[in-house]
Amino acid sequence: MRIAFVASSVPRRCGIATFTADLAAAVKSADPAVRIFAAAINEPGAARAYGPDVRWRIHQEEPDTYRDAAIAISASNVDIVNVQHEFGLYGVWHDGTYDDHLRVFLENCTKPVVTTLHTVAPKPEPWALDTVRYISDHSEQVVVMGTTAARLLREVYNVARPPVVIEHGMPAIEPKGRHRLKRQLGVEDRPILSTFGLVDPRKGLEYVIEAMPEIVVRHPFALYLVVGQTHPELQKREGESYRNSLIASAARLGLRDHVKFVNQYLTQREVVDYLLATDVYVTPYLDPNQITSGTLAYALGAGKAIVSTPYLHAQEVLDRGRGILVPFRDAAAVATAVNSVLGDPQRKRELETRAYEYGKQMAWPAIGRRVLAMMRDVLDQPGDTVAVARPAPATAPREPEQEEQLHEEPTPIA
Repeated sequence: MRIAFVASSVPRRCGIATFTADLAAAVKSADPAVRIFAAAINEPGAARAYGPDVRWRIHQEEPDTYRDAAIAISASNVDIVNVQHEFGLYGVWHDGTYDDHLRVFLENCTKPVVTTLHTVAPKPEPWALDTVRYISDHSEQVVVMGTTAARLLREVYNVARPPVVIEHGMPAIEPKGRHRLKRQLGVEDRPILSTFGLVDPRKGLEYVIEAMPEIVVRHPFALYLVVGQTHPELQKREGESYRNSLIASAARLGLRDHVKFVNQYLTQREVVDYLLATDVYVTPYLDPNQITSGTLAYALGAGKAIVSTPYLHAQEVLDRGRGILVPFRDAAAVATAVNSVLGDPQRKRELETRAYEYGKQMAWPAIGRRVLAMMRDVLDQPGDTVAVARPAPATAPREPEQEEQLHEEPTPIA
């Protein structure tokens, strides 16, 4: 099978790029005979050196390049196209409307398309409703990452054809080595809270910092690690103003020794090591409609005791005692929840066990096998059962075949 992934691509520092790289590697691992190609979406003004798997380039916000990529993929020997959809990658907002550039791609692509929806808002604007319906009507299969998203497609978007639910993948992690990794990080014998990922105001990190004085009263050696760089788009607009405000808040509250920032973009192995050193993982995110969170999936897979605000993904995956939900923007509730975990070793172990038992089912090897099986099912469908109308084949030079690995294994921490 020859698969073309359409998404942002590493080394672009973007959650969709990281997700797509991990997914493609997992599919390749499930069947080494699979050939991986990519159409990489570049942000405006960017020039980037990609690996040999990237055969086509799309310039974000330029609809003609989406059309050109679709025509070129259609003329190639690719068997199936996998689109990773996030609104910002496939269109432009202006004057209260949305110019949908994925529509341009789908109108010109003659290959079977599977589209993964990374955002399914529970109260969509009319333009979002129309976009998702169009995607569903013009994809052979739609994939979502949770049962909540599947329900919303049915009840809110009135999409009749049920999507396939395939959860957000994460590395296969053995939840061991906490004390060794704490020593390695120089934080031995300290209770560790952490949040990782690209830093921006939507994460609500200030509420954990505001909770730390109350946590430190009960646990004087507690340390909160904010792990990750500032989001590149935020940095372009506002520099480090948000991170600097967090640093100032920590200083004002006398927390210089209790809040630390790891301001770097991490390899997957480094992320896992920080997670394994963590005692309580916190996702204080502010958007109640967030339908997926890769960081939360990783924390489940690492078997962490988790404290989270009740955004949609957290409500679904932390059900049945797999974590603790606290109200949005409530530092006191964060402090109470964290203290209840750090002060009760038995409860902490129970939360860790439940999280790991759930999370290990979402390890990338299992997700890769499921995605590959789903794509084979799409290709095996008789032609008259697929309701998607495809345009006539376009003419463009045929792309040569290639069979390289998508990306190298990250280097472990020394």
